[in-house]
Amino acid sequence: MAMVLDAFASYLVDMLTQAAADEVKTMLGVSGEIDKMGDKLRDLKNFLVDADRRNITEETVQEWVGQLKRAMYEAADILDLCQLKAMKRGSSSVDAGCFNPLLFCMRNPFHAREIGTRIKALNQRLDDIKERSAAFKFIDLGSDGDHSNNTHASRHGNPSRETVGDFDRSAIVGDKIEEDTRALVAQIMQTKKDVNDGIKVVAIVGVGGIGKTTLAQKVFNDEAIQGEFSKKIWLSVNQNFGDVDLLRRAIIEAGGDAQPHESSKTSLHETLKNTLIDQKTFLVMDDVWNHRAWDDVLKLPLLNAAASGSRVLVTTRDEVVARGVKAIWPYHHVDTLAPEDAWSLLKKQVRSSEIDEDHINKLKDIGLKIIQKCGCLPIAVKVMGGLLRERGGLRRGWQQVLDDSKWSRTKMPDELNHTVYLSYEYMPSYLKQCFLYYSLLPKSRIFTMNEVVAMWISEGFIHGNSNDLEESGENYYKELVSRNLIEPDKSYVDIWVCSMHDVVRSFAQYMTKDEALVTQDGDKNILAKLGSQKFLRLSIETNRSQSGELDWKSLQAQQSVRTLISTIQIKMKPGDSLVNFSSLRTLHIESTNMVVLVESLHQLKHLRYLTLVNAGMSVLPGNIVKMKLLQFLDIARCTKLVNLPDNIVKLGQLWILALPKASMVPRGFGGLTNMRRLRMFRAHMDVDWCSLDELGPLSQLRFLALVELENVSAASFASNARLGEKTHLIKLFLCCTSKLGDDGLVKEKEDVSEEEQQRIEKVHDKLCPPPGVELLQIKGYFGRQLPRWMMSTSMVSLNNLKTLFFDDLACCTQLPNGLCQLPNLQFLQVSRAPCIKHVGTGFLEAPAASFARLNEMKLFAMVEWAEWDWEEQVQAMRRLEKLVLMNCKLRHVPPGLASSARSLKILGLQYVKHLSYIESFPSVVELLVNRCPDLERITNLPNLQKLSIMYCPKLKVLERIASLERLVLEDYNMEKLPEYMRNIKPKHLQLFCRLWLLSVVATGQSGTEWDKFGQVEHVKAYAGDGDSQRKWYVLYTRGDNCKLDSNISSSTVFEETLSSSMVDAQGFDALYKMRRSTFSYICSLVRIPFFEGMMARDHTFVDGRLLSLQDGVAVALRVLNSGDSPLTVGSSLGVNESTVSLVTQLFVQAMCQRAMHHLGWPGSAKMEKIKNKFHKIHGLPNCCGVVHTTHIPFGSENHDHGVLLQAMFYPDLRFANTWRGASGSMNQLSLLHDSSLFKSCQEGTVLNGRKLNLSDGLDVGEYIIGDAGYPLLPWLLTPYRLEDKDLLFADFPPYQAEFNRRHSAALDITLSALRRWKDTWKILHRGVGSCPPSQTICACCILHNIVIDMQEEEEEEEEEEVRRLADEDAVRMRDILSRHLMESGGHTMAVAEADQQAAAVASGSGDGNNEQGACRRQRADRGKEKVHA
Repeated sequence: MAMVLDAFASYLVDMLTQAAADEVKTMLGVSGEIDKMGDKLRDLKNFLVDADRRNITEETVQEWVGQLKRAMYEAADILDLCQLKAMKRGSSSVDAGCFNPLLFCMRNPFHAREIGTRIKALNQRLDDIKERSAAFKFIDLGSDGDHSNNTHASRHGNPSRETVGDFDRSAIVGDKIEEDTRALVAQIMQTKKDVNDGIKVVAIVGVGGIGKTTLAQKVFNDEAIQGEFSKKIWLSVNQNFGDVDLLRRAIIEAGGDAQPHESSKTSLHETLKNTLIDQKTFLVMDDVWNHRAWDDVLKLPLLNAAASGSRVLVTTRDEVVARGVKAIWPYHHVDTLAPEDAWSLLKKQVRSSEIDEDHINKLKDIGLKIIQKCGCLPIAVKVMGGLLRERGGLRRGWQQVLDDSKWSRTKMPDELNHTVYLSYEYMPSYLKQCFLYYSLLPKSRIFTMNEVVAMWISEGFIHGNSNDLEESGENYYKELVSRNLIEPDKSYVDIWVCSMHDVVRSFAQYMTKDEALVTQDGDKNILAKLGSQKFLRLSIETNRSQSGELDWKSLQAQQSVRTLISTIQIKMKPGDSLVNFSSLRTLHIESTNMVVLVESLHQLKHLRYLTLVNAGMSVLPGNIVKMKLLQFLDIARCTKLVNLPDNIVKLGQLWILALPKASMVPRGFGGLTNMRRLRMFRAHMDVDWCSLDELGPLSQLRFLALVELENVSAASFASNARLGEKTHLIKLFLCCTSKLGDDGLVKEKEDVSEEEQQRIEKVHDKLCPPPGVELLQIKGYFGRQLPRWMMSTSMVSLNNLKTLFFDDLACCTQLPNGLCQLPNLQFLQVSRAPCIKHVGTGFLEAPAASFARLNEMKLFAMVEWAEWDWEEQVQAMRRLEKLVLMNCKLRHVPPGLASSARSLKILGLQYVKHLSYIESFPSVVELLVNRCPDLERITNLPNLQKLSIMYCPKLKVLERIASLERLVLEDYNMEKLPEYMRNIKPKHLQLFCRLWLLSVVATGQSGTEWDKFGQVEHVKAYAGDGDSQRKWYVLYTRGDNCKLDSNISSSTVFEETLSSSMVDAQGFDALYKMRRSTFSYICSLVRIPFFEGMMARDHTFVDGRLLSLQDGVAVALRVLNSGDSPLTVGSSLGVNESTVSLVTQLFVQAMCQRAMHHLGWPGSAKMEKIKNKFHKIHGLPNCCGVVHTTHIPFGSENHDHGVLLQAMFYPDLRFANTWRGASGSMNQLSLLHDSSLFKSCQEGTVLNGRKLNLSDGLDVGEYIIGDAGYPLLPWLLTPYRLEDKDLLFADFPPYQAEFNRRHSAALDITLSALRRWKDTWKILHRGVGSCPPSQTICACCILHNIVIDMQEEEEEEEEEEVRRLADEDAVRMRDILSRHLMESGGHTMAVAEADQQAAAVASGSGDGNNEQGACRRQRADRGKEKVHA
């Protein structure tokens, strides 16, 4: 019964009254028949309200109503045909709001006869129907029955009544839901012996609308549940589930293959089993009507695959189902609300700006009685609240509802909820049919308010002047929200998307059962239902997994259908068409096979609304122009569609057009003067396609989205669009293609010239919106300044602008000063504006109140923004309630904001660099700080109730926040709770941290962190593992004897003793190649990450004893230094082979994570010591190290396999700055160029320390040395080669030979270091284990250095002696060398000869080669420097 007789009759009577008032009544004797039709409909209309009401329960009335409906639908068809015939004669451009097609037809003799004959026949039918009505003794209840006084006032919505945003919609099942959730979670988490063959099934039982689904959702999202189970599946089962559909949805929810190749039940069972194998699974089966959904469909794969401890939660209305699935007893029965809880819920629904809580409390006596009649059912109380709010705050209005006889209607079917029925009866008739129609929309798809309203208009449920239809429809939609019959989806803005509760939907679908079929593709009875009767509306949906089992032929018998909504893949084949569906008004179809039907779309002469999704078509047929009545066309999701047919511009009735992103609009578009909404209009300048200037005539536009505006070549085209003249325009989107990258900066290839900037500025200057625009978005704009009309309100008065978006402003350098003067601006967002560095005082300067109504402001990714000037005396943003700043360099939040924005409740600061403090926000109740690396202090927020802190490592001070109730801390790097925790006392703490810290928390009062959280009332702490962010948990309640619950075993958390089996007769030092103190130090390094890895997997000896931290380290060291296989090592230590492999891998990863400082570049003091050693031992002053490359085979004899290692070496044989690469793809030179060492040295970030001053005034910077395989670089010195010889000498000159000798001696340290390293860590030769080779090499290098470092510390006295001897050797060597040079004089003579030769070359003698001479002089000079050094 989507048609409500009274409302639809009003629509027809309006049309006929208009016709009768014109000269139609004088034409061809038909006027009498028109008068008769109008009179009969008016007579019938007097008792149609009573007929509609009795139609619910009386079968004889139902038959009579059905006949009347079909007669009225035929009358509507006649009017359609009149309009089509008129439009065929060239009147298609006439506005339907003022054009009378019936009058046109009466003026044409042929049409008059045809239409007149049909009207006479229809009048005869109406006579017969009216005669039969006498037998039913209908009562004349007037247009809207007993409730007309209340409902007429709201026919177009009550403009003075506050809408959905002003009342609370929470707490559906009262406060008891928290207690129920805790009880169910505890029952599910119990680990005692499972029932039902290893899978425990828990059941929630209760009547419809009592809150079973809400309770199940709270359990499903509970932190403990989320952490305990690796696979979590939510399935809405419903009555008509299909086995294949249910299995497919389960696979999708479990993360398996969403489109398995086989569609049989057996193959899907196998797919689900493979998806769940060894996974601890939590399955929720919501709204189960038959236990077969578990026993015959889902039970087998879970039993055969899911890990022990898996659970199933079932919600059902029937205890028989709970018994059938063998749920543990007692079942969890959801109780109705306690009267006081129900009263609180009712008050929240009734309260509005017109009815305050004090006034409502005076009506509590009546309210409690009404609640009792609702049965204290949450959904019933909620719907009743919506009804009572509509009745107002008058006692007699509430009393009238309480005393209504409909509460006791005895013939009410079980499907109907009395409260919903009562609310329905109190609706005005125009709203009833809109409400009933909404229940046809598939639950699995999102339908926006605009789409719903368009469908209502297409069906004739909203009528009147065409200019007001959308506004009326939106008011109807808001009224359904106000009555709690549809509920806004909070993930969308305002009431853009809503849903309908199952109890309300069941009622509405029952009311429409004589006209509509709502079914799913998994419904086994769908074919039988389609064959049982002729429906006027069909809605066929799928739950994401599309079976495609419905054949198009099975729909062919439904020739009277007026609405077809399908979200399934219907099987279609060539030759299928829409010819049998000529009565369709609304068609929404989602099927790639739709391309087969596209050619027959023109057969749908009555069609007003067409949405095609994924239709698989690349073109629209040209004959679409025959769909003369088409008003709403949405092809935005037909991604393959590029070109629209040229004659689409002849669809003069089009109101809404949504285009695909890549589509091109043909020329002549300006003729569509009825257009109200136009989405994705591409601003192309190609002469073959429509350009901006064709938008000029579209004066009725309410919504306009322009894209690719960068293509507009001249401002004149933009000017011709005449946006400023479109007085009806409400929402405007001006979009260019973004020139910004993911980092928020201008892409390298997108440099914008000054000419381009000026052109886009001029184009946007001409796209000035009209004063009435309420929402504006400017996106991808790349001018330096925003459009002039945006910078100053003197150009255009945007007094109605409420919502403003600036996105991707590539070159804009300042925010417009005029924004603060917009009187109704409520929401402002600026996102990604990299050139704005400073927001000055002009942003807030206004002659009156600045940002007088601004409620929410978001400033995102202004990545260079560092300063915000706000003088404290400037009062602005007095109504600002929410402020979010993200990804900027702001140094401080201006004090003026804190003192002026007295309504600020929510403050969010994310990725704000350089921000050091937040203080003195007296009104803020919720604060989020996320990744503010320099934040040190939060203080003086007296009303702060919730504080979320994420990754703010420098935060040390948290004080003067006395009202704090909830603290959320998230930092997976944190190893201790912050010290500021000692000084605060929140009631609730939620902690997300690393497993190590959670384990410390789990020790409770005996742990080191107890005094930081013991004072908190409730603590929920979590640590992650893999994909599960809440794998491990600690739950603590202070009031319950400090009860602490955790899935961490505290007995072995800090066990760090070494088992005796880990040491043999060789002794510790010989076995592990290190001293016991070194071993202890290594354990302290890897303690945290190694413990976390071991904890996550519970490693044990073969006899069941848990491995301690030191046991694990010992196992890993044995693998690394012995080179034996995990099997061999495990056998000798009593540990399983797989455990040895995993522990070794954990240890290697932990070393690379925590001990890299042992391989890092030394500090300046340490480097000075290294340089002194090189100077004293090897005679190389200012040398910082030796670089060398070696091949690590890892058991392979092939040099192309294994790893190339490049490292720096120091005189004490330590490694530094290692770099690794695959030996098969790299060589020594490519590895050098790839290394961080090369990049750092080239950039001068290292080797930039103190220079060595020589006696001749020259200096030598820091350098390293390498063998002849390396290139000679200013910072990398290699030995002289034969081609470097001075031509004056047969052999190397003495100074070169001396350098090479010292160079070679220094290189020997690499051989000593590598020999010691490889002898100690034999895994490098054998390549056993599961660790990546690169990480293994890194860990062995670190261990090598640690052993040396620890030896140095413990042998300081011995080391001092070594240094003394080394110093003596170097001095003796230098003395010997000096005496030799003085006695022989050879080196001095060689230098003199070199100088003489150089002078000869310089004077033009010798070989005459100046370049060679210059080279010789350089070599001679270099020799002198070396000698002086």
